[in-house]
This record gives sequence, structure tokens and C-alpha cells, in this order.
Amino acid sequence: MKKGTVVVGMSGGVDSSAAAWLLKEEGYDVIGVTMQIWQEEDPAVTADNGGCCGLSAVEDARQVADRLGIPHYVMNFREVFKDKVIDYFIREYREGRTPNPCIACNRYVKWEALLNKSLALGADYIATGHYASVVTLPNGRLTLQASSSSKDQTYALYNLTQEQLRHTLMPVGRYTKPEVRMMAEQAGLPVAHKPDSQEICFIPDHDYASYIARETGIPDVPGNFVDDEGRILGRHRGISHYTIGQRKHLGLSFGRPVFVREIRPRTNEVVLSDNDRLFSRTLIADRMNYMMVEDLTEPAAVTAKIRYSAAACPAVIEKRPDGSVLCTFEEPQRAPTPGQAVVFYQENCVLGGGVIL
Repeated sequence: MKKGTVVVGMSGGVDSSAAAWLLKEEGYDVIGVTMQIWQEEDPAVTADNGGCCGLSAVEDARQVADRLGIPHYVMNFREVFKDKVIDYFIREYREGRTPNPCIACNRYVKWEALLNKSLALGADYIATGHYASVVTLPNGRLTLQASSSSKDQTYALYNLTQEQLRHTLMPVGRYTKPEVRMMAEQAGLPVAHKPDSQEICFIPDHDYASYIARETGIPDVPGNFVDDEGRILGRHRGISHYTIGQRKHLGLSFGRPVFVREIRPRTNEVVLSDNDRLFSRTLIADRMNYMMVEDLTEPAAVTAKIRYSAAACPAVIEKRPDGSVLCTFEEPQRAPTPGQAVVFYQENCVLGGGVIL
């Protein structure tokens, strides 16, 4: 008996391909969809770019769909991707913050635009190849549970809504990456050993500042490097070149390591300091999204992550009168970065998260 219809977001990688195979094996009617988000019109430009959604990804996804005997479509999400991901990315860097475009893409492209279009077409669910699992709590709310795999991706999914979670399947979340590759190989999927994409999909060369200048037509404005007392240390190339905690590519030599501690867009200054000044036991986050609870009504003991690759650290969170959250860590954390997400966990499940101020 069929379990319903599920649209699988197929990026051409092994994880989403394995997700499609698993769901078909479980008895779902599976439809593969690759999202068209690249902005270039020239096929020669987009063929090898666009990361998980470039033209090469479309061909890989189509080959997997053919192997599985499922329909495959390409859906155009250029406009929403430009609005919710690219423009946000540029705006944040221009304002001295460090954005996380993958989180924005998950929330607004995959779990809003794709989900809404899929439901309108009669599907019951969407599915992805993320390493996470949707679980139901005793209070009836849904949340994400971290995978046992080192590939746990719940950090990048913290801002999904309850309605979105109700229509979400994540079948690879109970497996490790080697297990997923083995399943894909045994199923004869042509992407079983395809390398993971590491770059931001719309900036494959990692040159964020050049991309921002090119897209906006506004050149970088050089300014001053200063120390904690405001003394000028040298000239920087423009604030889009820097992020909190950065050491390399500063273009200065002091005979000792120095790091970016603060970015001041109003004065166009970048503050440099010793590594010890980067550590803090507290941070404030706003734009909160909660999963395990409706709202934070009292202080809560959690573990918290301030970036995707960081280890979770014990902390206490407390709601402030303006709705933001004060997070106090058990141990000082290095370089909490404005614009990045902080995600809170309890018993291996996502309590919620927000954006670091």
C-alpha cells in the first residue's frame, strides 16, 4: 500500500539520491525535483557552477531518477533565491555581519517555495538528504533530532516551522555517510561516490567580496584597521573581505598573530586584537524560532552551537523583555559572530535557535 506522494529535492548528490531510493523502497510515490536557482543565462557559465543546483547537478539527478524509474522535473526558483538568499547575503556583508546563506535557502527556498509548490501539486510531503530526523514530542510538537552521524545537519534547519515539519521526511538521518554511500552503490546509483559540495553554491571560487562588488556595482571602500583603543594600525580593503575571528589575508605584519574582533560599518573600521579578546561567555540572539516549545517562558539549560562546525557547549538561555535571548555559556566561546546562527539543543533535539547580534 502506497504511503503517499513525496517530492524529493534532488541536488544530484549522493544524499538526496539515497533519500529518493529509500522512500521508494518504503512504498512512497516519489517525484524528483531539482531546483533551478542559478542566475546566469549562459549555459557555458552555469554548467559547472551553481553547486548543488547547477546544470551538472540537474543531469546527475536526472540519471538517478532514470535509474530509480521515477519522474524528474526542474522547477524554477530563481526569483525567490535571489530575494531570500543572494540579496540577504549581500546585505548582511555590507552591514558588517556574516550571513549563513544555506540556512536562508533551507527556510525560504526548500521549505517554503518548494514545499508550497509541491503541496499545490497534490504531494503529501517533501524530502531531502539532510542528516536529521523529524520526531514527535510528548507535547505534540515536532522537532529535529541530531543524527548519530558526524554529518549532523540540524544546525542549518533550526528555523523550520511546525507546519513545514509536518510535511517533511528525512530518510537518511538514521544512517552514517559511509552507510549512505554503500546503499547508493548497492542500488546502482551513478552518484554513489560523488564528492560532497563544499562551497557556497553561487560563489564557487569563495571570493565573496568580489562577488558582492560585481553584483551591486558598488566597489569596496577601503578603511582603517584599528586596535581596541582606536589607534590606526593600517588600511583594509573593504569590510566585505572580513569576518570575526579571521587571521589570514589581513595584509599586515605585527610579528605576532592578530585577529578580526569587530567590524564597524558606520565608521568603516575593522578592529584587530589578540586571540584572547575573541572569547566571550555570553551572546544575545534575536529572530528566534522555537521547536520543542511554543515560547521560552523561563531560563533553560541547553547545549548550544554558534557555528555549524563547532562543538555544542552547555549553556543557560533566558528570554529578554524584547524577545531576544541571552545565552550564557559554561565555557567561553571563541568569536561569536553577528549574523551567524546559534542553535540550542536539549536531549539531542533542537529546542530552537536565532541569529547572533
